[in-house]
Amino acid sequence: MSSTLVDRVRARLVASQQEATPALVASALRTEGVVLGDIAVLDLVEALRTELAGAGVLQPLLDDPATCDVLVNGPEEVWVDRGAGLERVDIAFGGEADVHRLAQRLAAMIGRRLDDATPYVDGRLADGTRLHAVIAPIATDGTVISLRVPRRRMFTVEALVALGSVHPVAARWLESIMAARLSFMISGGTGSGKTTVLATLLGLVPAQERIVIVEDAAELRPEHPHVVCLQARPANIEGAGAVTMRDLVRQSLRMRPDRLVVGEVRGAEVVELLAALNTGHAGGCGTVHANSAEDVPARFEALGLMAGLDREAVHALLGAGVDAVLHVARDRDGRRCLAAVHAVVLDDAGRVRTLPALELDGHAHRVGPGSAILSARMAGCGVPMPPGVG
Repeated sequence: MSSTLVDRVRARLVASQQEATPALVASALRTEGVVLGDIAVLDLVEALRTELAGAGVLQPLLDDPATCDVLVNGPEEVWVDRGAGLERVDIAFGGEADVHRLAQRLAAMIGRRLDDATPYVDGRLADGTRLHAVIAPIATDGTVISLRVPRRRMFTVEALVALGSVHPVAARWLESIMAARLSFMISGGTGSGKTTVLATLLGLVPAQERIVIVEDAAELRPEHPHVVCLQARPANIEGAGAVTMRDLVRQSLRMRPDRLVVGEVRGAEVVELLAALNTGHAGGCGTVHANSAEDVPARFEALGLMAGLDREAVHALLGAGVDAVLHVARDRDGRRCLAAVHAVVLDDAGRVRTLPALELDGHAHRVGPGSAILSARMAGCGVPMPPGVG
């Protein structure tokens, strides 16, 4: 069966917005002047259903509960991360046109365009999967598709301990940080597990407290009875209608949040977040991209400067508003894990730095100088000292 014939049948089904049923496919074939046997028609129906439904040939990967990311680098290179790092899988498209067509269809599903005028798209599919796609000529070797799959089940702290992602001693520290309503940031690289850890910790928030979450693309779904989620919106084709993260953080402060959460701090919203953490919004938190806990002050400084704050203001607000940094990373085996807990301190020169309170490496843990600082802050809120400090 020629690819040209398949393309024509597909085009007829798409134009009529009908599903690929045996009767409709046979009718489309007759319109094209082609008669096929029953088995050939059924094979064509199955192929068209796979291509036209969901994510096409990628759908089985997305349906796997272990899948975190699916990455497509052109028609012959598909990678998947099932929690232990990227691995190449034996899935191939028929050609660049098939990858391009899938990317455009996924973009259309979220009301976005993907063409020469707009050669990239970033958004969230109906099931929560994060879509990013880039086409030629921006992607020089062919269409690139990145799919970030949300966790289908929420973890508890105990579950993360059982998986080896959180050391048992660290688990008690996390529980104390949440009970004391300390403000914190979770740092780490892309795909290191920041969102998973944050969602897990939000599950520890008392049921009577109201959580307001602000995100660029909705990913956080904590197990909690009172959660309000706000999602930023890009401008439409005419360049109007954008709702930024900074807009949403401002609005969230008028919604009586007991816990203000910014899913990822990466832009001008840093100004409103730091202001909120310094004006009575205890227990606020979020994630930030950084290579280590020690790099978080520099990351906030860069974001603040781009948003119009001067260096002194950034450090003063960060030092007064954020208590701790939790750093997550992948271990030698590719497993995501909590690597360190740091205290945020403001030195005599007015500069913020972080001091290690708890450092973790496999089954080993070390208590650092920041532990006494965090313990004192917890004690001031009536929360007992975490284990391993004294």
